Order: sequence, then C-alpha cells, then structure tokens
Amino acid sequence: MKRLATSAVCALNLSLSPQTALAEPSPIGIWLRESGTARVQIAPCGDKLCGNIVWVRDKDSPTKLGMRVFYDMEAERPNVWSGKAFNPEDKQTYSGTLAIVGDKMTTTGCVIGRLVCVNIYWSRVK
Repeated sequence: MKRLATSAVCALNLSLSPQTALAEPSPIGIWLRESGTARVQIAPCGDKLCGNIVWVRDKDSPTKLGMRVFYDMEAERPNVWSGKAFNPEDKQTYSGTLAIVGDKMTTTGCVIGRLVCVNIYWSRVK
C-alpha cells in the first residue's frame, strides 16, 4: 500500500510541474569562461550552433573579438551538442562538445580519437 501511495504522490507532482521544468536548457546565450578571460556568444548559424568571442579581458591575447571558437555544433543527446572547437592559443581545431547543466556549460576539446581531452568551464551571463 505504501508503494502505491508513493507512486500516486509522484504522479501528482509530475502532473502539477510546470512544463518549463521539463524543457532542456539551451546553450544559446552569452557565457563567461571560468578564468574570467573571455565571453563567448552561442547562437544559431544555419541549422547548427556556433560560438564567437564577444569580450576578452586581455586585448593582447591570441583570442580576438569576433573569433569563432565553436562551430558546426549539433544536438548529440539531451543537453549535449557536438561539433568543432578552435583553440586560439595553439591555433588548432579539435572535436568538441558543449554540455549544459542549469546555468553552467562545460566545453570539451579532444584529439587522437577523444583519447586526450581538455575541459573548459563557463557560466551563463545572459
């Protein structure tokens, strides 16, 4: 009987939950790199997503305004997009992913068939 009551309460809670609670977070917006050195804007480009630098703290950095650092990003599974990531520091392009959890984004760039990967952490600005 207790199991049935618990199931009924869970079903009631789900039916009362707002639809927005079930919506997947979107990477579209402006994100601040955890180090505070750059902001990137993720936006549609064609039928995929791209990310361009919209602010840099150090004007002498290899990262420049308008530089595209994420491109060809497409949904891989819920809350994860995959495509390419460009690293301005070494001028290399990597297989990349964006993963969203709430207002946090993790970008991952990989080489050698995803054997060597680096994560960068971001927070949503807007």
